Amino acid sequence: MIRVALLFGGRSSEHSVSCATAGGVLSAIDRDTYEVIPVGITRDGAFVLEDDDPAKFAMSAELPSVVDNGTRILWPDSATNRELRVVDGDGIRSLGDIDVVFPILHGRYGEDGTLQGMLELLGLPYVGAGVLASSVGMDKHFTKTVLQHAGIRVAPWRTVSAREWLADPDAVAADAEELGWPVFVKPARAGSSVGVSRVSGPNELPGAMEVGLAEDGKVLIEAAVAGREVECAVLAGRDGSAPRVSVAGEIVTAAGQFYDFDAKYLDPDAAGLVCPADLAPTELAEMQRIAADAFLAIDGTGLARVDFFLTDDGFVVNELNTMPGFTPISMFPKCWIASGMSYPEVIDELIQLGLQTAR
Repeated sequence: MIRVALLFGGRSSEHSVSCATAGGVLSAIDRDTYEVIPVGITRDGAFVLEDDDPAKFAMSAELPSVVDNGTRILWPDSATNRELRVVDGDGIRSLGDIDVVFPILHGRYGEDGTLQGMLELLGLPYVGAGVLASSVGMDKHFTKTVLQHAGIRVAPWRTVSAREWLADPDAVAADAEELGWPVFVKPARAGSSVGVSRVSGPNELPGAMEVGLAEDGKVLIEAAVAGREVECAVLAGRDGSAPRVSVAGEIVTAAGQFYDFDAKYLDPDAAGLVCPADLAPTELAEMQRIAADAFLAIDGTGLARVDFFLTDDGFVVNELNTMPGFTPISMFPKCWIASGMSYPEVIDELIQLGLQTAR
C-alpha cells in the first residue's frame, strides 16, 4: 500500500480553502491503494497530526481550520530516510515511512515554492509543481512577465510596491488612469480572490490599495478585460511527456460582478460553473494549445489550472494556479470529470505523477 502524507492548512489567508480541499481528498482517495497520514499546518505554522475525518473540514458558514492539538510532526532528519514521527502525550513515536507527500496548500508558505524547497532538501517525492514553477505561478507579476516573454497574451498591468504607493500615490493613480477604468487591484501573491478589488474610478483606488497591500507588499493594478471567463486543467509528469489539457469550463457571473471569495466558496448562487464550456472545436483547440504553452513557460509539472478571458480578439491568459482549488465542486476536478476521469481517478493520477520524483 502506498503511504501518502496529506499536507493542508498553512499560514496563508487561504488556510480554510486548503482544509476544504483536504476534506474532498480524504473523502475520495482510494483506501485500497493509499494509506493517508493527514498532516495539518496551523495558522501559526505548526505541523500537527490531524484527524482522518473528511466531515471535519467541510466548507460551511464556519470555515474549517487546523487547530493546534499539541502534537508535532517530525520530518526525516536526512535525505536517507522517509520516516515521519510524531510528538504527542506518549512521547515520540514513529508513523512509518512515507512514499509521497501530497501538499494541497494554497497561497504563500505552501504553493509558492517554500514548502517544495523543504521537500526537495529532504529528498521526499511530492505532488505538484517544483520550486521554480510554484514560485513563478504564485507571483502574478512574474507569471505575466514570463508569459509575455513567451509571446502569450496577458492583460495590461502595473506592479506597485507598498513603498511606491506611499511615496507617490498620484503617480500610481496616473498609471491606473492610463490603463483605463475600471481596473482590478490584486495582491501579487495571494489566491482565491483574497484582497482583490474592482476599482471603478480614482476615488476608490486608495481603499483598494489598502486592502491589497494588507495581503502582500506589492500589488498589481490590472486593466479590466471584457470577455468570457474560461478555464482548463493541465496534468503533466516530470518525464518530459507533453502536458495533457482538459476540456474547458466557464464561470458565469451576474453582469458587473467578479468571481470573489464569497462567490467561490460561500454563496453557491453567486456564480455558475459550466463544464464543458460552449466553445467551437477550433476555440477549444486553441485554448488547450495556449494552456500547454503557458504551463511549459513557467516550467510546470504535476498540475495547474489556467484561467483565460475569451475576448472578441481571442484568448488572454489571466493567471496560472499550480495548486488550484481541489474540492469536488472546484473547476480543476470538474474539467477532468467532464474529460472522462472521476474525482478519485484525478487524485490517483496526481499521486502517481508525484511518485515520479522518487529517487
